[in-house]
Amino acid sequence: MKTPILEMKHIRKTFASTVALGDVDLNVYPGEIRGLIGENGSGKSTISSIAAGMQKADSGEMRYHGDSWNPVSMIDALSKGIGMIVQESGTIQGVSVAENLFLGETKQFPGPFGTIDRKAMNAKADEALQAIGVKNVSGATPMGALDFQTRKLVEIAKVVMKDPEILVVDETTTALSQEGRSILYTLMKKLRDEGKAVLFISHDLDEIMEVCDTLTVLRDGAIIRHFTKDEFDADAIRTSMIGRELQGDYYRSDYTPSHLEEVAVKAEHISLGEALQDVSITVYKGEIVGIGGLSHCGMHPLGKILFGAVKPDSGEVVTGDGVKITSETVAMKQAFGYVSKDRDVESLSLTASIRDNISIAGMEKYAVNNFLMLNSREKVYVDKQISDLSIKCADRDQAVSQLSGGNKQKVVFGKWIGRGSEVLILDCPTRGVDIGVKRAMYQLMTELKNEGKSIVMISEEMPELMGMSDRLIIMKDGKITHEFARSTSLSDAEIIQYMI
Repeated sequence: MKTPILEMKHIRKTFASTVALGDVDLNVYPGEIRGLIGENGSGKSTISSIAAGMQKADSGEMRYHGDSWNPVSMIDALSKGIGMIVQESGTIQGVSVAENLFLGETKQFPGPFGTIDRKAMNAKADEALQAIGVKNVSGATPMGALDFQTRKLVEIAKVVMKDPEILVVDETTTALSQEGRSILYTLMKKLRDEGKAVLFISHDLDEIMEVCDTLTVLRDGAIIRHFTKDEFDADAIRTSMIGRELQGDYYRSDYTPSHLEEVAVKAEHISLGEALQDVSITVYKGEIVGIGGLSHCGMHPLGKILFGAVKPDSGEVVTGDGVKITSETVAMKQAFGYVSKDRDVESLSLTASIRDNISIAGMEKYAVNNFLMLNSREKVYVDKQISDLSIKCADRDQAVSQLSGGNKQKVVFGKWIGRGSEVLILDCPTRGVDIGVKRAMYQLMTELKNEGKSIVMISEEMPELMGMSDRLIIMKDGKITHEFARSTSLSDAEIIQYMI
């Protein structure tokens, strides 16, 4: 029997009246990739963040190689052997890639007269990036010039260059393309083969079963079951996660594309630098249009343009009534809503409450004569979204930063659904949410479609594109390469050939 690298015993953590972890024991062994899976709020990120020094447990004991383990911060934990790649953004925008990689450590690159030798620092950053397989980014590159996926690869390089003995990967693959995922999987297997360990958190059950050696299921702040590789069974794992079998349809049960005759919105001859080249799409009322492709195909900028958040170099976005979408303000007046892939940066104010995040977009719904804000009406408006979307929270005034990923995403949906959005542009709408929340979101999308609302769903997940779309538009290199109608015969292989 192997001796564990890390032992966690009787770990307890609460947030206000919510028990995030209740008396949890977890061991991490050398030479394993241990998966952690569970619904949002199950405690998997909490237990990992305590091990990695992000936060303290209320009670319990941790031992690292037999010695007491009480890191004072993530930096302290990483310097001693446990590093974590966080779920959301862990980089600083206003500085370079190299400055992010060596934040707080620039003294190792001394220059004349007390300055920093930036050339040496950039060269060292290049080495760190190339060591994990990132070849198209340099240390001198401004972090703000990188997309979400590439920023996440920089975070991975920052942790891995410290050579941790335990690497914690918290929902990282949802931010990565297939190329980025391959880089991460290779690193994980390398660490395992070197006798180190990986704690891998994911909501993708297929991914978990493919890359992990062991699996721990959490539910409501408790460990429900440990699975070894030979015990992996999708139905048994799902039942352990939710405490019951999933009832009803997951994706849409119909396989006939349908929509109303009226146009909701049209994008005509849209071009944007190298990202988009003469792209035109039409979306009808009561239709779910899926847009898929590899990470840099142009679909994410297209979503921003549809909502008026980015101005194209040429072309225009027009509603069915002929109104040109020239800004976010115009889009909102035309009952558009937008859910960003980069949720914590672009869709939420993490320091604000649930109440503030939901109510800010719907003032005209509860204000008297579009002017007088009544506290009582605002509370009713917000509480309805919390109830309708089953947002798990202490109360409406809880900070959004304290919520799980799935409940954060529900807050974003509530912001737009509450104000009666007729056109929803959803960029990776189920990123970082569990199967129960995914199912609820898919059912909500189907209900909205049946009410005559229009949805543009941009996604890097093939199953949800095929499972939810009336039409599926595939993009590559900023152009539309093919369009598929909803069909039972549609296959992954058929679609992928138009992506690569």
